[in-house]
Amino acid sequence: MAKKLGVLVHGAGWVSTQHISAYNNNPHTEVVAVSSRKRASAQARADEAGLQNVGIYTNYQRALQHPGVDIVCVCTPQRYHAKNTIAAAEAGKHVVIEKPIANSPVEMRAMQRAVKKAKVRTIVSFVLRWNPLFETLKSMMAEDTIGDVYYVETDYQHDIASWWTGWDEARKKRTGVSAFITGGCHAIDALRWFAGKGEFEAATPVEVFAYSGGFRKGLKKEFDYIANKWVDGLPLEYDDLEVALVKFSNGAVGKVSVNYGCIMPYTFPLEVFGNKGTIKDNKVWSHKYPGQNSWVEIPSILPDSADVSHHPFQGQMDHFVECIQKRKESHANLDDAIITHEVAFAALECYKTKKPVKLPLRKR
Repeated sequence: MAKKLGVLVHGAGWVSTQHISAYNNNPHTEVVAVSSRKRASAQARADEAGLQNVGIYTNYQRALQHPGVDIVCVCTPQRYHAKNTIAAAEAGKHVVIEKPIANSPVEMRAMQRAVKKAKVRTIVSFVLRWNPLFETLKSMMAEDTIGDVYYVETDYQHDIASWWTGWDEARKKRTGVSAFITGGCHAIDALRWFAGKGEFEAATPVEVFAYSGGFRKGLKKEFDYIANKWVDGLPLEYDDLEVALVKFSNGAVGKVSVNYGCIMPYTFPLEVFGNKGTIKDNKVWSHKYPGQNSWVEIPSILPDSADVSHHPFQGQMDHFVECIQKRKESHANLDDAIITHEVAFAALECYKTKKPVKLPLRKR
């Protein structure tokens, strides 16, 4: 029997629970170490998952040297993702990178250089690519159900606030950067994913124009949608609403938004328009259904929850293990994720210049 791939989970926050669970459930992997800034946090994650005889570390460099580590999951706050990824690559480890991957284009390029030099595999947690509805729709699109895509809309609508344990880092301009970067990058990635016709194809953006606005920036009152009431909170240091128009190299056009000010539970609306049909969330109208007089509804799991336990991490990690075993690149690797993140950074540039921004961004 082939040796199992050893996994180090670095960072013991909310999302790390799903990384640990997914690798525990994969027959080809085992979690061999957990590291965090606080030993108690790392130990708690190991205990919750029933892990025994695993390394517990507060020093990341020592954790990277733990015997048998093949894969590193970077689950730390976003401002550490770049340096954690670079360190893992330099240690010769394959890397799972939580989104956002970095807080600047400079960091992204440094990560890219380190990964290419080390020749390791990467995957970025744009986990919705493995959502059952997304998988079904992409399969249908590849079979010409809606023809050639000419317009896509995706929206990340989530009242992110102090109820989230990561809020204090995410709300600050220095550590969170923007709403598109912190959370809305999921919607940008979905926009690219559905603008590409192939089952595992994401479209390439070539131009971005964006606006920002909203009402929450600087306010100390916030709406807690879980408790359904207004509460005192820590102020957001950037605009809570961003809207971008995106042109793609294949001729498609898209609109994507992130909205932290919505007074409602989490939603992730999706619309895809092709020259032979249309998708609206889990409803399809297609030239393939002669005599159709109503929307065909797909009974599937929708991307309608912000709870990480609802996200399809198992599919993502199983895919990554297969990529490592077969020595192939993931469609959601670091190179591809950089293309997604560049849309968010282009939006920030647009706010300054008031002009459309060409992609790819100038390398710095």
